[in-house]
Amino acid sequence: MRLEAARIGAHVARRARWSGAEVAFWLAIPALFFAVPSRALLINESLDAGVFALSLDLILGYAGIISLGHAAFFGVGAYGAAILAGHGLGDPILGLLLAGLVAGVLGLACAPLVLRGADLSRLMVTLGICLMLGELANRNGWITGGADGLNLELTPIFGRFSIGFTGQRNAALYSLVVLFALFVGARRIVQSPYGLSLRALRENRLRAGALGISATRRLIAVYGLAAAYAGAAGALVAQTNQIVSLDVFDFHRSADVLLMLIIGGTGYLYGGLVGAALFIAIKDGLSTATPEYWEFWIGLLLVGLVLVGRDRIGARLAALARMAGARGRAA
Repeated sequence: MRLEAARIGAHVARRARWSGAEVAFWLAIPALFFAVPSRALLINESLDAGVFALSLDLILGYAGIISLGHAAFFGVGAYGAAILAGHGLGDPILGLLLAGLVAGVLGLACAPLVLRGADLSRLMVTLGICLMLGELANRNGWITGGADGLNLELTPIFGRFSIGFTGQRNAALYSLVVLFALFVGARRIVQSPYGLSLRALRENRLRAGALGISATRRLIAVYGLAAAYAGAAGALVAQTNQIVSLDVFDFHRSADVLLMLIIGGTGYLYGGLVGAALFIAIKDGLSTATPEYWEFWIGLLLVGLVLVGRDRIGARLAALARMAGARGRAA
């Protein structure tokens, strides 16, 4: 028994090592700031979207929980950061942490409702929660600004680095640091025994239960964590744009993040990051080339991905990531 436990521990430790491809991936991002400094705003948008996609991948890719209302936590994080800034807490880091915490608590409160029933019930419940929060934000204008939204006034990070439209490169670097920190945390979690138990629940909950894996507490915990990540994504968008509106609760937010995961693939974290970058780049290119019809081309791309086998594309990307990791560990 001890020998088997040692073998499992060694296997988990090997999986946790960073491969050369992963290191190169993260070093390439700051290099873009200097290679194309004029695109700092677009890079920042991709990084913020990457945090949001990472949050959904935690519940969809690893726990098998599908959601059509993940923008609920994104919006709570965005408004949380804006309201805190309006009440004198203009420090971006503190605002980000508190906004993520509020969204995480909301996720824990909503998890028992979301986890009841089958996938169709979950879709309706998550969508309903998002619609209710959006209407609450609209009706309580004395807090949220209603249809006018809220403007943010933030203090520079560490008293030196301004973020927002006046400091686009600083904003992108700030988003990159936050994304990397959250990614490292998510990576540690999904490669831990807890993360492996989530995969077991996703594949076969009955068999996992027979092995003694408790489903309810694990799924509630990961749902709260994903909500906190989504809240952090919303706070990042609010802080770097310095404005929040009811748009953060719109259905297209939840739909867009699903498209990002469809493009990049689910269940290996990097799929959300790659999918977010590709989606933002495609959206920017199409909206520039055909401002009136870019949504049509996005829809056509989605249909094409489904027809050629999105699962095969995502599986291929995941296989390449695993191969790179295996080579790095062998070296």
